[in-house]
Amino acid sequence: MTDTATTTTSLNKFEKFKAQKDGLAIRGEIEKFAALGWEAMDEIDRDHRLKWVGVFFRPVTPGKFMMRLRMPNGILTSSQIRVLAQVVQRYGDDGCADITTRQNIQLRGIRIEDLPDIFNRFHAVGLTTIQSGMDNVRNITGDPVAGLDADELYDTRELVQQIQDMLTNKGEGNPEFSNLPRKFNIAIAGGRDNSVHAEINDLAFVPAFQEGTEQEFSQAPIFGFNILVGGFFSAKRCEAAIPLNAWVLPEDVVAVCRAVLEVFRDHGPRANRQKSRLMWLIDEWGLEKFRAEVESRLGKSLLPAAAKDEIDWEKRDHIGVYKQKQPGLNYAGLHIPVGRLYAEDMFEIARLAEVYGSSEIRFTVEQNIVIPNISDSRLATFLTEPLLERFSIDPGLLTRSLVSCTGAQFCNFALIETKNRALEMIKALEEDLTFTKPVRIHWTGCPNSCGQPQVADIGLMGTKTRKNGKTLEGVDIYMGGKVGKDAHLGTCIIKGIPCEDLQPILQELLIKNFGAKLKQEALVINS
Repeated sequence: MTDTATTTTSLNKFEKFKAQKDGLAIRGEIEKFAALGWEAMDEIDRDHRLKWVGVFFRPVTPGKFMMRLRMPNGILTSSQIRVLAQVVQRYGDDGCADITTRQNIQLRGIRIEDLPDIFNRFHAVGLTTIQSGMDNVRNITGDPVAGLDADELYDTRELVQQIQDMLTNKGEGNPEFSNLPRKFNIAIAGGRDNSVHAEINDLAFVPAFQEGTEQEFSQAPIFGFNILVGGFFSAKRCEAAIPLNAWVLPEDVVAVCRAVLEVFRDHGPRANRQKSRLMWLIDEWGLEKFRAEVESRLGKSLLPAAAKDEIDWEKRDHIGVYKQKQPGLNYAGLHIPVGRLYAEDMFEIARLAEVYGSSEIRFTVEQNIVIPNISDSRLATFLTEPLLERFSIDPGLLTRSLVSCTGAQFCNFALIETKNRALEMIKALEEDLTFTKPVRIHWTGCPNSCGQPQVADIGLMGTKTRKNGKTLEGVDIYMGGKVGKDAHLGTCIIKGIPCEDLQPILQELLIKNFGAKLKQEALVINS
């Protein structure tokens, strides 16, 4: 690293404890921690360094940790999800799992004394949690129907896996990239609908054809990716990614990721945690200097961006049954209400994937699952499975687009309860209203925006508000987020609405802006 990353006298407390001990060193101490118990652990190890192996202390559930996996492109096997089910099953009412907005999964209720056994179980089926928290690259997202979609431009699976292998030394841990200034998100879009929300990633690759010249390529357009940089959400600031004015061939994507991360690692700001994401470095340097430094690390110049990218579809949610490009096969997208799974759900999903598909399960950034490779001859029987009554292939038009962060039940950052409240409110709104199209409503418990309200049609960010002299749980309301083609972030339109007063306000917004109608009114019109 350069001196900007390591010798400044204004190091914040996180940089100080990272300098004292590499976060990856915690791997060799798991047995000791399991014997000690969580209460006897050093606080820095417990509260922070454990995150390098995907284990998160949660003050709201003392003694019960959260565990985050790494799941490139959101793909699991049935044997892997069965192991995850076995892990959460042992914790009874406290054990559950949440699908995240990065095609990942988080387990809840984990006890520190069980970590050695859990890690052994994970290793046996090829699961890893390495470098999934703190100042590391988070789960790398790719198209959820990669390799299945007849209209896809690029199958993202292999590239995403190659990037993960480079970052984590094939799951063993890689100190080259385990001490970034802040967390970092990478996404690769392979289809035309921006299924990965490229615009909210620090580094994203979107499909684009470069018009060739005799000197550079053949005359035919060549497939590659335009590069976006700097997208992020935080309590301090939210920004959409901006074009780097660069285009790369697929075979150069991994090297570009390495170069960008080396620049960020060595030059990214580290004094103020609230100003340490990649966009702050780009602001300081300017885009041209940043690009030049990336090219220097890459060892060659980047070609200018293609004139246009290929994101020209409205975004799909992949819920329902769809033909694959493989003749005679289908994939089924199941809606998982707010992404919450329990052990019995996970066992059943594993069974369905084995009986009807190819033992594969995929996650989407909308917190749902896809079961691929269901044959035409087995499809009708699959659709009679009882699990589909809860995890529907045809949910209501509000329900199907609902996203929620963890909320105050398990997260100490959350200012409000989200998941259960979101489900109750959506159910009430669907009972009162009729809709002609889906409306994307996202809940997040705090300004860290894990629920991504800025990309929603209606986004709800948890806050505390006052009413009749009392402090209550409330929300700030965002509108105008656009995904898919011409994606952009929404803005806050109303602040400090008490949650107890929210339903009629949402109802009015849905009627005024999204064509919803009161069911009584619709009955009168139809009669």
